[in-house]
Amino acid sequence: MRDLKMPEQRHPEKAHRPDNAQPKKPSWIRVKAPVGEGYKKTHKIMREHKLVTVCEEAGCPNAGECWSQGHATMMIMGEICTRGCTFCNVATGKPGALDAFEPGRVADAVQKLGLNHVVITSVDRDDVEDGGAEHFSQTIRAIRHRSPGTTIEILTPDFLKCDPSVLEVVVAAKPDVFNHNLETVPHLYPSVRPGARYFHSLRLLQRVKELDPTMFTKSGIMVGLGEDKASVHQVMDDMRAADVDFLTIGQYLQPTPKHHAVDRFVTPDEFASYEKAAYNKGFLMVSATPLTRSSYHAGDDFARLRDARLKKLGQA
Repeated sequence: MRDLKMPEQRHPEKAHRPDNAQPKKPSWIRVKAPVGEGYKKTHKIMREHKLVTVCEEAGCPNAGECWSQGHATMMIMGEICTRGCTFCNVATGKPGALDAFEPGRVADAVQKLGLNHVVITSVDRDDVEDGGAEHFSQTIRAIRHRSPGTTIEILTPDFLKCDPSVLEVVVAAKPDVFNHNLETVPHLYPSVRPGARYFHSLRLLQRVKELDPTMFTKSGIMVGLGEDKASVHQVMDDMRAADVDFLTIGQYLQPTPKHHAVDRFVTPDEFASYEKAAYNKGFLMVSATPLTRSSYHAGDDFARLRDARLKKLGQA
């Protein structure tokens, strides 16, 4: 549950860093305030089931809109991450034990919300031998049992410190979409995502396709962190080489002064050019706008993704 602590209390690993100025947002970045009965109902169900959402923990700008429509991205395995990425607003520290009853509570909430499509993500759990792979699997299976008509999208950690075989456990549970975000371009990993490895994450996505060629794969990056256009296009090429189906690109928004600085606000026209380039490179689905996030409009995008595959198969 998102708390109201000061940045240095919520993110003690970032407390030593100098403050980065938070620039004024441009006119094209506007979000709706969280209001309405739909928002209140979603909030109530999340609290009753003691569930964490990435919408709250990561301070997503689209939370008001999504929750008003009964959509929420559930974050399993707790609210404390074992990594300290400089862009992320999720708290870093030593997590507690995994909750064996959480998969059932997630499934119950999905059923009560009446979701046609659900996104399940998690913190990084480097303290757990399998990185939480079995917990993901149990959550997927519990949702399938309660809501067999619901399509399931997972947004996983990189399982960097685990045996490579743990990925097979997740893929065997048959999520409809396997998402793992690269987050940024390779040369920014040391400053933005220091606990991760670019080519490991890329290989993870490629391995999912090798294990199940029918499974949709998805990945995303943020822009405005200091990358240039050429490096963004290179990431697109790397993803396509790994047979990634769906690309998301969104504007990085700095959570607190202790987080990575915003280098610039990318214009809507530049986002449109990235979208056009990505489709030309062969992605089945692309979402590239300032407010694009991994799970924003995920259900509608999944339907379009499925249609795009059918169209492609019809043309083959």
